[in-house]
Amino acid sequence: MDNRLKSLIDNLDKIKIGLDNTFKFNCTMCGKCCKNREDILLTPRDLFLLAKHLDILIGEFIKKYCEAYIGGSSRIPIIRLLPTGIDKRCPFLRGTRCSVNSVKPVVCALFPLGRCLTIDSSKNRTEFTVSDVVYINQDPHCGDNRKTHTVREWLETSNVPVKDEFFVKWNSIISQVGITVHEVEKKADDERMNRFFDLLFGLLYVAYDFKEDFLTQFDRNAKFALELTRRLKEEYDG
Repeated sequence: MDNRLKSLIDNLDKIKIGLDNTFKFNCTMCGKCCKNREDILLTPRDLFLLAKHLDILIGEFIKKYCEAYIGGSSRIPIIRLLPTGIDKRCPFLRGTRCSVNSVKPVVCALFPLGRCLTIDSSKNRTEFTVSDVVYINQDPHCGDNRKTHTVREWLETSNVPVKDEFFVKWNSIISQVGITVHEVEKKADDERMNRFFDLLFGLLYVAYDFKEDFLTQFDRNAKFALELTRRLKEEYDG
C-alpha cells in the first residue's frame, strides 16, 4: 500500500464530508492539479467517454495514452493515464487548461474532493449500494478559498451523479472478481491466468460500441466477466 493511500485510510474520519456539508475551493486555472500525478486511474466509463470524444477506438486510446497492468492487491486489470514530460503532466493539459474538460475522468471532475466505499471487512461484502459511498475533502495545494460549495452542488456542476449507479456497480465487480482471482492464482499456472486477464480486460474496458448506451453495455459485459470468473474458479475447485 502506497503512503498516500495509507494516509487516506488512517485519516478517513477526519477528512470525510457529507453531501450537504460545505468546503471552500476556487480553481484559479493554474494547472497544478494536472502535473506530477501518476495516480489517475480510468474506469471503463472514463475510457468510453474520452475515446468517443476523440473519435478513436478505446483500444487505440489505451495504447496511446495509458498503461495497463494487473493491480497488486485488486488482482484485476488496471488502466492508468500516463503522464508526460519531466513535470509528469496530463497528456490532455494544454497550457494550464484541460483539452477534454467536458469528458474528463471522474477523479479529475471531483477534484479537490474524492470518494470511496466504506466496507466492513468482517462481513466479507462484495456488493454495495449508493449508501456506502463516502466523500472526502483534502487540501488541494492549489487554487484558493474564495468560494464555498456543498458537496451536492459540486457534484451537480461537475456532472457527477449523486447516486452514481456505475460507480457502485464497478466497485462490486472489482470486489467479486478480485476475491476469486486471489483464490485461483494459488492453483492456476501463469499461462491460464494470462488468458483470463486478457479476456477480462477486453470485456471490462474495450468491448463497447459508441452508438449504444454505455451502462447497458457495461451491465452486459460485467455479467459475462462474472461468468468467466465463475468458470475459472470451477476449473480449480476441489
